[in-house]
Amino acid sequence: MHHAHSGLLNPEYYVPGLPVDYVATRYGIAPDEIAKLGSAENPYGASPLARQAVADALDRLHLYPSWTAEPLREKIAETYGYEPANVICGAGETEIISLIIRAFCEPGGKILMPGPCFPLYHLFAEAEGRVPVLAHQATDWATMALDVDAYIEAIDDDTRIVFITNPHSPSGTWMTETDVRRVIEAAPQALVVLDEAYVHYSETPGYVHLAGEYEHVAVLRTFSKVFGLAGLRIGFGVAPPMVIDALLAIKTTWNMGQLQIAGAVAALDDHDHLDRTIKTIVESRSYVQGRFEELDRFRMVPDSRSNFFLIEILDADTDSNRIFDGLLERGVIVKDGSVSFRGLGKSFLRSDLNFTQHMDHLVDALADIP
Repeated sequence: MHHAHSGLLNPEYYVPGLPVDYVATRYGIAPDEIAKLGSAENPYGASPLARQAVADALDRLHLYPSWTAEPLREKIAETYGYEPANVICGAGETEIISLIIRAFCEPGGKILMPGPCFPLYHLFAEAEGRVPVLAHQATDWATMALDVDAYIEAIDDDTRIVFITNPHSPSGTWMTETDVRRVIEAAPQALVVLDEAYVHYSETPGYVHLAGEYEHVAVLRTFSKVFGLAGLRIGFGVAPPMVIDALLAIKTTWNMGQLQIAGAVAALDDHDHLDRTIKTIVESRSYVQGRFEELDRFRMVPDSRSNFFLIEILDADTDSNRIFDGLLERGVIVKDGSVSFRGLGKSFLRSDLNFTQHMDHLVDALADIP
C-alpha cells in the first residue's frame, strides 16, 4: 500500500457554503424562499456581457486555447496598466494560490497568514507539505482587524510567503495602503501575496499598482465575486515577470478553457454590471447595520468593506453550531465560523450581503431562534 506524503495522511477539506437544493430538500423549504448567504456570490448573477461572449465562444470548443490565456492576459494588462508578462491567469484565484505555494516555498518552508483567514492558504500549504503559520496573535479580537505591528513581528527570516487579504476574510476589515506597504517592506526575503478577491466592495481601486513597485509582491484578483463568474472559475495574478515565469512553468499547461478566456475578457468591460452590484452591496451593508441594532443576542462586527460580514454571538448560552442549524431550519444559509475558519471559535458566523429581502430574512430568523 503506497501512502501519500505525511501532509495528506488525514487530509482536511475546504467547507464551501451549502447549496440551495440541499437545504430545500432537507428542510422542505421552497428554493426561492431560501436566503443563500454563505458563498459570497453575486446577487445579480453573471455579467451579461460575459454570458454573451461565452455563447459566442462555443464554436471554438474543439480548439486548444492559448496555454497562457493570452487574450485575457492582454486585456488584464491593458485594464490595470501592466504588460502581459506581468499577468498569470488561473482557474479561480485558488489555483494561483496553489501555484504560488509550490513555486515560492520549498517543502517544510514557512508560510505566514493571519489567523483566522481564507482556509485554502493553510489547506494547500499542508497538502503540499509546507508549514502554515497562522498569526492569531495579530488579530484584534474586538474589531477583527489585523494588528499590523503584531503581524510584522510574526515575520521570520525563514518565512517564504506572507499573505495579506484585503478586505480580509472572514471579517471584511480593510488595511490602508501605508499598512500594506509596511508589511511588504518588513518581508524583503519573502513573496508577499496581496489577495484582493473582494476589493471592488471597498469602493477603492485597490493596490494592484504595488506589484509594479516591488520585486517581491504578487496581487491576486478573481472573477467569482463582483463579475458573477464563480461557476466559470477565473482568477489572475499580477507580479514582476520573474514571479510570473516561475508560475507559468509549473501550472497545468492548458489551465484556462476557451469559455473562461472569452467570458473574462468581456466581463472586464461590463461596467454597468459592476457598478450595479457594488451599489447594491454597499446599500445593503448600511441597511443591515440598522437592522442588527434591533438584536440583543447578536452583533454585526462593524467596518466590513466586503460583501460579507461577521456576526458575533453575544449570548453565552449558545454557539455558532446551534445558530447555524437554527438559521438553516429557517431557510437561511450562512457560514459557521467554527467549521469554516480555523481558530475563529464558536461565537461567530459569516454572512453575505445581498438584496435587502434576504437581509431581512437573516435578521428575522436570528430574532426567531429561541
